[in-house]
Amino acid sequence: MNNFDYNLLRVLEVLLEEQSVTAAAARLHLSQSAVSKQLAKLRETFSDPLFERTAHGLRATPRAKALAPQLRLLLQQLEQFTRPSEFDPALSRREFRIDMVEAAYSLTYPCFMPELLAQAPNIRLSSQIWSQESLDKLLRCDIDMALCIREWDERSPLHFSQIPPELNYVALVRDHPICIMRADHPLLDEPWGLDTFLKYRHLQVSFGGVEHWLLDDVLAREKRQRDIAVNMAEFYSALRLCESSDLIMSAPAKYAATMMGDFNVRCLDVPVDLVPGAYVLMWHQHYDLDPSHRWLRSLMIDQVKARYPTPTAGDAHTGY
Repeated sequence: MNNFDYNLLRVLEVLLEEQSVTAAAARLHLSQSAVSKQLAKLRETFSDPLFERTAHGLRATPRAKALAPQLRLLLQQLEQFTRPSEFDPALSRREFRIDMVEAAYSLTYPCFMPELLAQAPNIRLSSQIWSQESLDKLLRCDIDMALCIREWDERSPLHFSQIPPELNYVALVRDHPICIMRADHPLLDEPWGLDTFLKYRHLQVSFGGVEHWLLDDVLAREKRQRDIAVNMAEFYSALRLCESSDLIMSAPAKYAATMMGDFNVRCLDVPVDLVPGAYVLMWHQHYDLDPSHRWLRSLMIDQVKARYPTPTAGDAHTGY
């Protein structure tokens, strides 16, 4: 280990995550042969094959699995140790990792990216869709921050009180649900209320990692439920189907407003009494004093809140 190349640890980390030499090479911006050579060095160093080839890609050996938690902690410590105490965005080439619910992209990126590119032309943002694993990734500091949906309504399992104490957060955009239907939908000639809302079949768009919809949680308390005919994962296609059928669709109002312009649809407020939730920026307290992290957080918060002003009471639980 005297002449060990610590850059190999990053290769091992990516291989553990990707379970594929090809995918790891693409992520590391290296050739497959270069990654294979580095894997050979890792195998020699740890006296273990580390990965076995299967029909579905690489499978980590018990030794590699045992190394993973220590590896993650060591890389975080090395990153923190080597990071400059002062941060100049104009010179930085740092890559930030962010997990986001789909709806947050169109609401936030146009707000802060122009200013980010002006101040820090060489910084990179690597975004992935929020999933069931994203909260654990935040707690392990595997990602820098996340943008997800959280609720102030006490009836929701996604209430703000459920955010782990290790995480700080700021509510960026408050939003409420609306109901979308085609422009000549027959319900527009009926009295609008819960009975009409539940009379028609529904189209639902599932955003990554969101298991509970506050709307359905509240209806269930009243022993009512929507008749969901179709569950889709892509909002644009869902709008197209909504425009050409009698299906109706519930969606966050601000997000829907960014998407509906090309469609002949109408919208009404959902006839259920709900406390508006929010798109929330979350990060681990580990990053509170990191100057580059603070810079990006402040930029995102300032630019998004300038576009979507909201009351600040109860919106934040932060370390700065």
